[in-house]
Amino acid sequence: MRVVIAEDNALLREGIGLLLRSAGHEIVGTATSGPEIVPTLLEHRPDIAVLDVRMPPDYRDEGLRAAIAIREHLPRLPVLVLSQYVERAYAAELLGSGASGIGYLLKDRVGRVEEFLDALDRVAAGGTALDPDVVSQLMNRRSPLDVLTAREREVLHLMAQGHDNLTIAASLVVTERAVTKHIGNIFRKLGLPAGDTGHRRVLAVLTYVNA
Repeated sequence: MRVVIAEDNALLREGIGLLLRSAGHEIVGTATSGPEIVPTLLEHRPDIAVLDVRMPPDYRDEGLRAAIAIREHLPRLPVLVLSQYVERAYAAELLGSGASGIGYLLKDRVGRVEEFLDALDRVAAGGTALDPDVVSQLMNRRSPLDVLTAREREVLHLMAQGHDNLTIAASLVVTERAVTKHIGNIFRKLGLPAGDTGHRRVLAVLTYVNA
């Protein structure tokens, strides 16, 4: 894959680049400040962007703003956002944009090479990848998800991390058929319209993030 990295920390930027190159990916561009991100993405039009949330000049939400802004120009560009801390509002706003191909990971996750590369692949394929710590904090908010059973919330928790039905079944030690039934109940209870299952899956994740 062709990747653009936006990260002001030179050591981390080079480390991510080395990791991705060793996995067979190509780094086609880098940005070291917020204002550089969108022009760099428009110039190189990568297969995926890896963006830090807090970038110069203000170290607030430059990476997040760029991730949202670039969707106006490249609506299908997958974006994997990295953050030093769990910033719940940022995760909710990014995922609440309604787009596919979105990931939000804590930077510590980069050191877990297989997990990071798996998340990168899932986001690049149009899926979602949420750090478990972010998911845990989001799930603790009062929301319409209170209508779900404990098991359904567990299934949705794993769905939000981007796992498929087979992986969810293995994690919960149940059958894949049981997972499919739980997901159907989640769709029904959240009032999601009938249609493409993949689309409803994304909507389910977005519903709980925005709840």
